[in-house]
Amino acid sequence: MEPVKRSRAARLATYLEKAQPPVIDEAERDRIAALLAPVPEKTLRTLLLNCGRPLAPLVEGVRQDCFDSLARTLLALAAEYRAGSIEQRRACRAAVIRAKDHARFSAQRNEALRQGKDEMILWMLTWLENPEIFPMWLEIRRRLRDNREDEPANISD
Repeated sequence: MEPVKRSRAARLATYLEKAQPPVIDEAERDRIAALLAPVPEKTLRTLLLNCGRPLAPLVEGVRQDCFDSLARTLLALAAEYRAGSIEQRRACRAAVIRAKDHARFSAQRNEALRQGKDEMILWMLTWLENPEIFPMWLEIRRRLRDNREDEPANISD
């Protein structure tokens, strides 16, 4: 009888315990993908996001679970874009385009998420328009949003 195949998560945990990478960059991600092959890209991404190790910006991608995560990951990708080669810049843009498309799809499928996703899409479109200006734009956008939240909802004479 064949031994039971260990889960991908268990194989990943064993590998990370032995390899001890300080950060999972693109090359490390590729080694992990080969180790876990065949593994769908979405499954690999989920495993890496949940492994507890630091991820390089292009490995982590754009997180849309909350605005703070979205800001953190878009800012990291903007820094990667500024410092990167042409290939890295293309990869950064591709990651943001994928995330934007995913957000649009989510907004269309779920009316309750639409307002938040529309704001996230605006952030990603702004990033795509000019990644180098995005950090300043985001700071201004957040200040404006914070100021609106401080205003009373109804003003009467």
